[in-house]
Amino acid sequence: MATAPTPMMAQYHTLKAEAGDCLLFYRMGDFFELFFEDARRASAVLDIALTSRGEHEGAPVPMCGVPFHSAEGYLARLIRAGECVAIAEQVESPEEARRRGGAKALVTRAIVRLVTAGTLTEEALLEPRQANLLVAACELRGTCGIAACDISTGRVALEECSPADLGAALARLGASELVVPEDWAEPPLGAVPRPRADFASDAGEARLKAVYGVATLEGFGQFTRAMQAAAGGLVAYLDHVGRGTLPLLLPPTLRASAEVLAMDAATRASLEITQAQGGGRAGSLLATVDRCVTGAGARMLAEDLSGPLAHRERIEQRLDLVQWLHDDPLLRADLRAALRSLPDLGRALGRVVAGRGSPRDLGQMRDGLLEARRIRDLLHARPEPPALLATLMPELAGHAALTDLFGRALVSTPPTERGQGGYIAGGYDHALDELREVSGNARRAIAALEARYREETGIAALKIRHNGVLGYFIEVPARHADRLMVAESGFNHRQTMANVVRFNSLQLHEEADRIGQAGRHALAAEEAHFENLVGEAVAARERIAATAAALARIDVAAGLAERAAEGGWVRPRLVEEPCLDITDGRHPVVEEALQRAGERFVANHCRLSIEDRLWLIGGPNMGGKSTFLRANALIVLLAHAGGFVPAAAARIGLVDRLFSRVGAADNLARGRSTFMVEMVETAAILAQATERSFVILDEVGRGTSTYDGLALAWAVAEAIHQTLRCRCLFATHYHELARLAESCEALSLHHVRAKEWKGDLVLLHELAEGAADRSYGLAVARLAGLPKPVLARAATVLEKLEKGRAQTGGIAAGLGELPLFAAALAAPAAEQRDDLRQTLQALDLDSLTPREALDQLYALQREAREG
Repeated sequence: MATAPTPMMAQYHTLKAEAGDCLLFYRMGDFFELFFEDARRASAVLDIALTSRGEHEGAPVPMCGVPFHSAEGYLARLIRAGECVAIAEQVESPEEARRRGGAKALVTRAIVRLVTAGTLTEEALLEPRQANLLVAACELRGTCGIAACDISTGRVALEECSPADLGAALARLGASELVVPEDWAEPPLGAVPRPRADFASDAGEARLKAVYGVATLEGFGQFTRAMQAAAGGLVAYLDHVGRGTLPLLLPPTLRASAEVLAMDAATRASLEITQAQGGGRAGSLLATVDRCVTGAGARMLAEDLSGPLAHRERIEQRLDLVQWLHDDPLLRADLRAALRSLPDLGRALGRVVAGRGSPRDLGQMRDGLLEARRIRDLLHARPEPPALLATLMPELAGHAALTDLFGRALVSTPPTERGQGGYIAGGYDHALDELREVSGNARRAIAALEARYREETGIAALKIRHNGVLGYFIEVPARHADRLMVAESGFNHRQTMANVVRFNSLQLHEEADRIGQAGRHALAAEEAHFENLVGEAVAARERIAATAAALARIDVAAGLAERAAEGGWVRPRLVEEPCLDITDGRHPVVEEALQRAGERFVANHCRLSIEDRLWLIGGPNMGGKSTFLRANALIVLLAHAGGFVPAAAARIGLVDRLFSRVGAADNLARGRSTFMVEMVETAAILAQATERSFVILDEVGRGTSTYDGLALAWAVAEAIHQTLRCRCLFATHYHELARLAESCEALSLHHVRAKEWKGDLVLLHELAEGAADRSYGLAVARLAGLPKPVLARAATVLEKLEKGRAQTGGIAAGLGELPLFAAALAAPAAEQRDDLRQTLQALDLDSLTPREALDQLYALQREAREG
C-alpha cells in the first residue's frame, strides 16, 4: 500500500506543479534542495552528488542541494546550460508557523521568482561587458512588433518591421531570451511560447500606461499597435517571472528600422561582429575594437557595432566626439583614468529598483554619481566641446542632494549583505549610535566578565563564546568542569561535548539580553534607513539612468579614440553618393593577429564608384580575397557605427544594407546542405539589396557541378550589375566570368597577386587590376601537404583537361553569344511558346484517334503548367 506523502513533500509537489518545466529550488534552512527529476538534471549540470531522501511510491526520492549563501554561482551554471529555475522561499518564520499551526506546523513556502536567461539582475549571473536582453516579438496584421529590454539597466526599446526583416532585427538584438505568442505558426528557434492574450495590443497599451503611471503614451513616441502588442507580451512575461514584482523599466524609446544599417544573421556571422565563428568574443571585431574601461561602455559599443547608424548627421556627431578626444591625448588619458574607477551605475540601479539591491549597490550609486560630477568638471574646463558632448554634459550633474544624503548615510565601503548591519554611517542617526554604544559596552562587559570568571574559578582556559543555537555561553575544558558543577558555584550546566563542557550564568544571561535587544533594535533601524535610501534612489531612477548612459557614451568615444591612436586609424569621410574609396584598407582583426605574431598586414585599395561599382576578383586560395572582402565590409560597418577605420584614407557613400556571403556551412538543424545555405543567403541578397547597399560575395556557385556553379555565378553577377546596381565585391575562381567585363560596363576585373619561385608558391596578398592568369590550385595543395603521388597525378589530369579546353573552347564556349541579363528575362516565356508551337505543328491530326487526341491534349496541358 502506498503511503501518503509527508506535509513537506505535499507542499513540494504543489509548488513543482506551479513551476512547470523549471527546476524548483526548494528552500530548506541554509540550502536549496531539488528532488526527483529536477535533482537528476541539476546534479548532472552542476556535477554535485545525487543522494536520496525517504521514499515515494516505494522508491527512494532522488535529491541534491546547493548552499543558500552561494546559490548564485550554481544558478549561473544552470542558466548557461539552458535551464530555468523557480525559487521557492520560506515566506514566514518558524515562530510565525508555530503560532499559526502549532509546534509541528510546516513553514509556508511560495515561488517568489523565476530565474530565466533574459531576467537576470544579479552581478554574479551577468557578464560585465555584455548586455542581457529579453525580447518579445509578435505579428499583427502583417507587421512584426518587437519589444526589447535589458532589465539589468532598465532600457526598453520598441520597433516594428516586416516579417521578412524579422530575422535581421532579432539577429541585431542578440536576445538572451525571446518570448512569442504560443500560436505563432513558425516561431523563431528557441522562442518561449506565451499565451496569445498577453500580446493583445489594447492590453499592451493598458499595461504600459499602468507601468509608467500615465494617461497616454504619446509623450514617449508614436507607438504602433504591433509595438504595443509586443510590449504587452514583454511586461506580462516580466510580471509572470517576477511573481507580481516588476524590475526597473525606463520609459520606452522608439527605434525606427530606417535608423540603422540593416544586416541579416548570415552577414553578422560571416563578419564575426560580436562573436567569432568558433564561439566566444575572442577573435571578433568587438574584441579587436573594444578599448572601453567600463562594462557599460563595452555593452554600448557592442550595441553600436550590432546596429550601426544609417543617418549621416548622427554618425558625424559621434565622429566629432571621437576626433576631439583623439586629438587631445592628455585629456583622453585623464578621462579614461577617471572612467576606470567608475562602478557599474546602471546595473546597481537595476538591482535596487528590482528589490534585489544591497548596501553595496547604494554605495556604488553614490560613488558613481560623485565621479560623474568630477568627469563633468574635467570636460567642462575644455573649450569648444563637440555637439554630442554638449548634450551629454548636463546628464553628468544634478545629483548633489542625493549624493550628499548617501554620503552622510552610508559607510565608505558598504557590505553586500544587510542582514548583519554595519552599513549606516556613525553620526547619521544618533539613536542608532546609542544602540550601538549599548551593544559595544555590553560586549566589553562580557570581556570583563570572562576575565573575572577566570580569576574567581582559577581556570585560565575558561572562555565566553557564542553560537547561533546557544547564544552566549561559558566553556571550560572537561577536566575543570567539576568546579562549576557545584550548586553554589553560580553556574548552570548547558551542554557536555567531547572535550569541553558549557555553562551559563545569570550575569551572562543579562548581558546577552542587553546585547541581543540593542542589536535587534539597531538592525531594525538600519533596515528602515536602507528602505528610505532605496526610495530616494527609485524616485531619481530616470536621472540616474541618464547619467549612466552618458558615461557609457563618453567611454565608447574615448575607447574608439584610443583604438584609433593605437592602430593609426583615420576618420572616414561620409558622402551621399554611392562610392567606396578606401586607401590602404586593412582588416582590423587579421592585422591585430599578425602584429602579435610579429608580421605585417598588406594593405590594399578599393575604388568603387557609380561607373565602376562591381569588382570581379580572382586569384589563388589563401591569396587574400576573402580578407579583402571582409576588410572593406568592416570598414563600412565601423564608419557607420561612428568610429575611425583601419585605412590611410576613406571616403564612403552611405549604405542602407550590408550583405556578406563569405563562407557557408551546413545547417543541419534545418536540413540544409552547404550549397543550399549559400543559395538561400544569395537569394536574400538578390531580393533585399538596393542601389545604396554594399554586398560582398565569395565563391558563389561552389558546392555543385562546375557547369551549374558557373551558370549561377554568371547569372548572379549579371543581376547585381544590371538590376540591383549596388556596390559589390565578387570573388570567384571561375576565370570564365572575366567575359562579363565585355558586356557589363560598370564591372572591372581584379586579382590577388601570386608568384611561383623555384617550385614554391609565393602569396603576395596584393590586389592588382586585370583577370587572374591561373588558379595555382596545385601549388596551394602542395602547401597544404598533399602527398607527392597525388600531386603528380593531379598535374597529369590537369594537363589533359587544359589540352581539351584549348581544343573545344572549354566550359565557357558560346557564352560570348549570350544576350544581356535584361534581354534574357523574357526568354523563358518565349521559348515555352516556341516549344508548344513546334509540338502542335508536328501532330498529324488526321491520323489521331479521339482517344489519342485527348491524351495529347492532356500532355500539352501538363507541359504548359510545368513550364
